[in-house]
Amino acid sequence: MDEQGYGGMPEWLDALYKETFFANCPSHENAKKNEKNVLCLDCCISICPHCLPLHRFHRLIQIRRYVYHDVIRLEDLDKLIDCSNVQAYTINSAKVIFIKKRPQNRQFKGGGNCCTSCDRILQEPYIHCSLACKVDFVLRHNRDLSPYLRTCRVLQLGPDFSYPQHMDWGVDDDHEMINESTIVDYDEPMSCSYSASSASENVSVHLACSDIVRKKRSGLYMCPPSVNMPSDEDVATSMRRRKRIPHRSPLC
Repeated sequence: MDEQGYGGMPEWLDALYKETFFANCPSHENAKKNEKNVLCLDCCISICPHCLPLHRFHRLIQIRRYVYHDVIRLEDLDKLIDCSNVQAYTINSAKVIFIKKRPQNRQFKGGGNCCTSCDRILQEPYIHCSLACKVDFVLRHNRDLSPYLRTCRVLQLGPDFSYPQHMDWGVDDDHEMINESTIVDYDEPMSCSYSASSASENVSVHLACSDIVRKKRSGLYMCPPSVNMPSDEDVATSMRRRKRIPHRSPLC
Protein backbone atom coordinates (compact mmCIF):
# COMPACT_ATOMS: atom_id res chain seq x y z
CA MET A 1 0.00 0.00 0.00
CA ASP A 2 1.22 3.49 -0.83
CA GLU A 3 2.39 5.62 2.07
CA GLN A 4 0.33 8.77 2.33
CA GLY A 5 1.23 12.15 3.64
CA TYR A 6 -0.82 15.23 4.35
CA GLY A 7 -4.44 14.91 3.23
CA GLY A 8 -3.93 11.32 2.14
CA MET A 9 -1.66 12.30 -0.78
CA PRO A 10 0.34 9.24 -1.88
CA GLU A 11 4.08 9.44 -2.43
CA TRP A 12 3.79 8.61 -6.14
CA LEU A 13 1.60 11.67 -6.66
CA ASP A 14 4.10 13.91 -4.92
CA ALA A 15 6.86 12.41 -7.09
CA LEU A 16 4.76 13.04 -10.19
CA TYR A 17 4.88 16.77 -9.40
CA LYS A 18 8.53 16.97 -8.38
CA GLU A 19 10.31 14.60 -10.78
CA THR A 20 11.80 15.96 -13.99
CA PHE A 21 10.76 14.12 -17.13
CA PHE A 22 12.24 14.06 -20.65
CA ALA A 23 15.70 14.85 -19.33
CA ASN A 24 18.62 12.54 -20.15
CA CYS A 25 19.07 9.68 -17.74
CA PRO A 26 22.44 10.02 -15.95
CA SER A 27 22.76 6.23 -15.66
CA HIS A 28 22.49 5.78 -19.44
CA GLU A 29 23.85 9.05 -20.75
CA ASN A 30 25.62 7.38 -23.70
CA ALA A 31 22.61 5.33 -24.81
CA LYS A 32 20.02 6.27 -27.39
CA LYS A 33 16.44 6.97 -26.31
CA ASN A 34 17.58 7.73 -22.77
CA GLU A 35 14.93 10.33 -21.92
CA LYS A 36 13.20 9.75 -18.60
CA ASN A 37 9.61 9.30 -19.71
CA VAL A 38 8.39 6.72 -17.18
CA LEU A 39 7.42 7.07 -13.54
CA CYS A 40 7.90 4.08 -11.24
CA LEU A 41 5.09 4.35 -8.73
CA ASP A 42 6.76 1.96 -6.29
CA CYS A 43 10.15 3.70 -6.25
CA CYS A 44 8.68 7.18 -6.85
CA ILE A 45 11.37 8.11 -9.38
CA SER A 46 11.49 8.94 -13.06
CA ILE A 47 13.33 6.42 -15.25
CA CYS A 48 14.28 5.93 -18.88
CA PRO A 49 13.48 2.87 -21.03
CA HIS A 50 16.94 1.40 -20.31
CA CYS A 51 16.11 1.37 -16.58
CA LEU A 52 13.05 -0.84 -17.04
CA PRO A 53 14.74 -4.21 -16.29
CA LEU A 54 15.35 -3.10 -12.70
CA HIS A 55 11.68 -2.13 -12.32
CA ARG A 56 10.04 -4.89 -14.33
CA PHE A 57 7.78 -6.02 -11.43
CA HIS A 58 6.83 -2.47 -10.38
CA ARG A 59 3.89 -0.31 -11.35
CA LEU A 60 4.91 1.89 -14.26
CA ILE A 61 3.16 4.74 -16.00
CA GLN A 62 4.29 6.50 -19.17
CA ILE A 63 4.64 10.27 -19.27
CA ARG A 64 3.95 11.96 -22.60
CA ARG A 65 4.44 15.44 -24.05
CA TYR A 66 1.72 17.71 -25.40
CA VAL A 67 2.37 21.36 -26.32
CA TYR A 68 5.57 21.32 -24.20
CA HIS A 69 3.79 20.04 -21.10
CA ASP A 70 3.79 16.65 -19.35
CA VAL A 71 0.60 14.65 -19.77
CA ILE A 72 -0.68 11.15 -18.95
CA ARG A 73 -3.24 9.08 -20.78
CA LEU A 74 -6.62 9.34 -19.08
CA GLU A 75 -7.04 5.57 -19.32
CA ASP A 76 -3.89 5.02 -17.25
CA LEU A 77 -4.33 7.83 -14.74
CA ASP A 78 -7.95 6.93 -14.06
CA LYS A 79 -6.76 3.62 -12.59
CA LEU A 80 -4.96 5.54 -9.84
CA ILE A 81 -7.15 8.52 -9.04
CA ASP A 82 -10.60 9.87 -9.85
CA CYS A 83 -10.16 12.17 -12.87
CA SER A 84 -13.74 13.36 -13.18
CA ASN A 85 -14.26 17.07 -13.92
CA VAL A 86 -10.71 17.36 -15.33
CA GLN A 87 -10.68 18.44 -18.97
CA ALA A 88 -8.99 15.94 -21.27
CA TYR A 89 -7.37 16.59 -24.63
CA THR A 90 -6.94 14.23 -27.55
CA ILE A 91 -3.54 13.34 -29.03
CA ASN A 92 -2.96 10.37 -31.33
CA SER A 93 -6.56 9.22 -30.85
CA ALA A 94 -6.08 8.99 -27.06
CA LYS A 95 -7.34 11.29 -24.33
CA VAL A 96 -4.70 12.78 -22.06
CA ILE A 97 -4.69 14.95 -18.93
CA PHE A 98 -2.17 17.61 -17.98
CA ILE A 99 -0.23 16.88 -14.80
CA LYS A 100 0.66 20.36 -13.57
CA LYS A 101 -1.11 23.69 -13.47
CA ARG A 102 -1.00 25.99 -16.50
CA PRO A 103 -1.96 29.47 -15.28
CA GLN A 104 -2.94 32.04 -17.88
CA ASN A 105 -1.40 35.50 -18.05
CA ARG A 106 -4.65 37.20 -18.85
CA GLN A 107 -7.48 37.26 -16.34
CA PHE A 108 -10.65 35.34 -17.12
CA LYS A 109 -13.54 37.53 -18.24
CA GLY A 110 -17.11 36.77 -19.20
CA GLY A 111 -19.30 33.71 -18.69
CA GLY A 112 -18.48 30.04 -19.15
CA ASN A 113 -16.33 27.61 -17.23
CA CYS A 114 -12.91 28.37 -15.85
CA CYS A 115 -10.43 26.31 -13.86
CA THR A 116 -10.90 26.39 -10.09
CA SER A 117 -7.19 27.00 -9.48
CA CYS A 118 -5.61 28.82 -12.44
CA ASP A 119 -8.57 30.56 -14.17
CA ARG A 120 -7.95 28.82 -17.49
CA ILE A 121 -10.96 28.81 -19.81
CA LEU A 122 -12.47 25.33 -20.06
CA GLN A 123 -15.20 23.58 -21.99
CA GLU A 124 -18.44 22.48 -20.40
CA PRO A 125 -18.78 20.76 -17.95
CA TYR A 126 -15.15 20.65 -16.74
CA ILE A 127 -13.91 22.73 -13.81
CA HIS A 128 -10.24 21.61 -13.57
CA CYS A 129 -7.61 22.03 -16.29
CA SER A 130 -5.07 19.59 -14.82
CA LEU A 131 -4.61 16.88 -12.23
CA ALA A 132 -2.78 19.28 -9.92
CA CYS A 133 -5.69 21.71 -10.05
CA LYS A 134 -8.15 19.06 -8.98
CA VAL A 135 -5.91 17.82 -6.17
CA ASP A 136 -5.47 21.40 -4.94
CA PHE A 137 -9.24 21.96 -5.07
CA VAL A 138 -9.99 18.76 -3.11
CA LEU A 139 -7.42 19.50 -0.41
CA ARG A 140 -8.69 23.07 0.02
CA HIS A 141 -12.29 22.00 0.44
CA ASN A 142 -12.27 18.44 1.78
CA ARG A 143 -8.74 18.31 3.27
CA ASP A 144 -8.60 14.62 2.38
CA LEU A 145 -7.71 13.05 -0.95
CA SER A 146 -8.20 9.45 0.16
CA PRO A 147 -11.76 9.03 -1.18
CA TYR A 148 -10.52 9.91 -4.68
CA LEU A 149 -7.65 7.41 -4.75
CA ARG A 150 -8.08 4.01 -6.36
CA THR A 151 -6.36 0.73 -5.60
CA CYS A 152 -4.09 -0.33 -8.44
CA ARG A 153 -1.65 -3.14 -7.75
CA VAL A 154 -0.60 -3.80 -11.35
CA LEU A 155 0.08 -1.09 -13.90
CA GLN A 156 1.98 -1.85 -17.08
CA LEU A 157 3.16 0.30 -19.96
CA GLY A 158 0.96 0.49 -23.02
CA PRO A 159 1.58 -1.43 -26.26
CA ASP A 160 2.69 1.76 -28.01
CA PHE A 161 5.63 2.27 -25.66
CA SER A 162 8.95 2.34 -27.53
CA TYR A 163 11.46 -0.13 -26.08
CA PRO A 164 15.14 0.21 -27.04
CA GLN A 165 16.41 -2.50 -29.35
CA HIS A 166 18.72 -5.20 -27.94
CA MET A 167 17.84 -4.17 -24.40
CA ASP A 168 18.64 -6.62 -21.61
CA TRP A 169 15.41 -7.45 -19.83
CA GLY A 170 15.01 -8.82 -16.38
CA VAL A 171 17.21 -10.05 -13.55
CA ASP A 172 17.30 -13.66 -12.37
CA ASP A 173 17.69 -14.90 -8.82
CA ASP A 174 21.49 -14.58 -9.01
CA HIS A 175 21.16 -10.95 -10.16
CA GLU A 176 22.50 -11.81 -13.59
CA MET A 177 20.96 -10.10 -16.60
CA ILE A 178 18.94 -12.26 -18.99
CA ASN A 179 17.86 -11.28 -22.47
CA GLU A 180 14.27 -10.24 -23.07
CA SER A 181 14.16 -12.04 -26.39
CA THR A 182 14.39 -15.51 -24.83
CA ILE A 183 11.52 -16.44 -22.57
CA VAL A 184 11.18 -20.09 -21.58
CA ASP A 185 7.83 -21.26 -22.86
CA TYR A 186 7.79 -24.81 -21.51
CA ASP A 187 9.10 -26.59 -18.43
CA GLU A 188 9.97 -29.85 -20.22
CA PRO A 189 12.11 -30.44 -23.31
CA MET A 190 10.24 -30.71 -26.59
CA SER A 191 11.13 -32.75 -29.67
CA CYS A 192 10.85 -31.93 -33.32
CA SER A 193 11.12 -34.23 -36.34
CA TYR A 194 12.13 -33.87 -39.98
CA SER A 195 11.43 -36.36 -42.78
CA ALA A 196 12.24 -36.42 -46.49
CA SER A 197 11.27 -39.02 -49.09
CA SER A 198 11.39 -39.57 -52.85
CA ALA A 199 9.60 -41.91 -55.21
CA SER A 200 12.75 -43.83 -56.14
CA GLU A 201 14.33 -43.91 -52.75
CA ASN A 202 12.53 -44.30 -49.51
CA VAL A 203 14.68 -42.10 -47.35
CA SER A 204 13.52 -40.90 -43.96
CA VAL A 205 15.42 -38.87 -41.51
CA HIS A 206 14.35 -38.37 -37.95
CA LEU A 207 15.83 -35.40 -36.12
CA ALA A 208 15.67 -35.37 -32.34
CA CYS A 209 15.67 -32.06 -30.54
CA SER A 210 16.20 -32.00 -26.77
CA ASP A 211 16.67 -28.29 -26.18
CA ILE A 212 13.89 -26.09 -24.89
CA VAL A 213 11.99 -24.19 -27.54
CA ARG A 214 12.29 -20.52 -26.86
CA LYS A 215 9.98 -17.80 -28.03
CA LYS A 216 11.02 -14.41 -29.42
CA ARG A 217 8.89 -11.38 -30.17
CA SER A 218 9.56 -11.65 -33.85
CA GLY A 219 8.63 -15.37 -33.95
CA LEU A 220 9.57 -18.83 -32.72
CA TYR A 221 13.18 -20.02 -32.63
CA MET A 222 13.69 -23.78 -32.73
CA CYS A 223 16.92 -25.56 -31.92
CA PRO A 224 18.92 -26.54 -35.01
CA PRO A 225 18.98 -30.19 -36.10
CA SER A 226 22.15 -31.96 -35.09
CA VAL A 227 22.14 -35.52 -36.48
CA ASN A 228 21.71 -37.32 -39.79
CA MET A 229 21.17 -34.20 -41.85
CA PRO A 230 21.19 -35.05 -45.62
CA SER A 231 24.21 -33.65 -47.47
CA ASP A 232 23.98 -31.03 -50.21
CA GLU A 233 24.95 -33.66 -52.80
CA ASP A 234 22.14 -36.00 -51.73
CA VAL A 235 19.60 -33.18 -51.87
CA ALA A 236 20.76 -32.07 -55.35
CA THR A 237 20.62 -35.65 -56.66
CA SER A 238 17.12 -36.13 -55.29
CA MET A 239 15.91 -32.86 -56.87
CA ARG A 240 17.35 -33.83 -60.29
CA ARG A 241 15.53 -37.12 -60.16
CA ARG A 242 12.23 -35.46 -59.30
CA LYS A 243 12.56 -32.75 -61.95
CA ARG A 244 13.65 -34.89 -64.95
CA ILE A 245 11.34 -35.07 -68.00
CA PRO A 246 8.74 -37.81 -67.56
CA HIS A 247 8.50 -40.58 -70.18
CA ARG A 248 5.33 -40.42 -72.28
CA SER A 249 3.78 -43.08 -74.45
CA PRO A 250 4.08 -42.50 -78.23
CA LEU A 251 1.19 -40.88 -79.99
CA CYS A 252 -1.03 -43.22 -81.96
